[in-house]
Amino acid sequence: MLDPSALYEIADDLPELGRPVLVEALTGVVDAGGAVRLASQHLLSALEHRLIVTFDVDQLLDYRSRRPSMIFVEDHWAHYEEPVLGLHVLNDSAGTSFLLLCGPEPDLQWMRFTTAVRGVAALLGVQVTVGLNAIPMAVPHTRPCGITAHATRPDLVTGYEPWLRRVQVPGTAGHLLEYELGREGRDAMGFAAHVPHYLSQTDYPAATEALLTAVSKATGLLLPLDGLRAASAAVHDNVNRQLEEGAEAAALVRALEEQYDAFMRGREGSNLPTATTDSLPTADELGAALERFLAEQTEPGGPPTP
Repeated sequence: MLDPSALYEIADDLPELGRPVLVEALTGVVDAGGAVRLASQHLLSALEHRLIVTFDVDQLLDYRSRRPSMIFVEDHWAHYEEPVLGLHVLNDSAGTSFLLLCGPEPDLQWMRFTTAVRGVAALLGVQVTVGLNAIPMAVPHTRPCGITAHATRPDLVTGYEPWLRRVQVPGTAGHLLEYELGREGRDAMGFAAHVPHYLSQTDYPAATEALLTAVSKATGLLLPLDGLRAASAAVHDNVNRQLEEGAEAAALVRALEEQYDAFMRGREGSNLPTATTDSLPTADELGAALERFLAEQTEPGGPPTP
């Protein structure tokens, strides 16, 4: 393998960090509702930060599959949205330093990239790495945003009930990083927010709020949530207004609520009766119908609505 350190540049005057937490928030395919992207944007806008490690995106990205934006004005190119993949140092609301790895998920050289990140983490004395994801699920927006937690040691995610027993899924660079850290005996964990799959293509700040709350609970970091709650309420109200215009769509949401509530009662071992699945459409049917309805609410000539 080529020298992983050739993938990045690191600042000469590194600050004293103690034993920081590293939050991994790479944006790629697994980011339903844009929750991971919103998390990194929110943290960088709300907290003081400094970029201390920059990765060479020319070696890691496939520009033809994810083309950066450019702005053309009348007769010239006025702006190029240069992708940045880097490691930032931030201070939480109590002044505790932590690290944020954010930017586009690499398309290429995953093993070399994760080796480089592990090397930087060891150099900076990282105590635990926390990865963020958001996945589309057959859940209604009217229920709390659920979390799937995973870790290299079970006691790192005590209190989280598993939603899935065994499943084969496409990998991500962030998941590979957690896997390799575990093989080295180092602490790493991850949280995946459950986004209603009929809202997975629009920004869903409720999932971002759930992710940052989970990180705070697991690490003790005081991460700001100001703005996220208001944005979550706005999206919730907007979707509800749209559903009021379609009785069929509202019925589909109620069916999702029944499925969700029955599942939760089953997990709690309740003796309450559960809904029978014979009378309900499947999760895929519910999601497809809701997606069609919400897509039809776009005003002619206007931007898509959630």
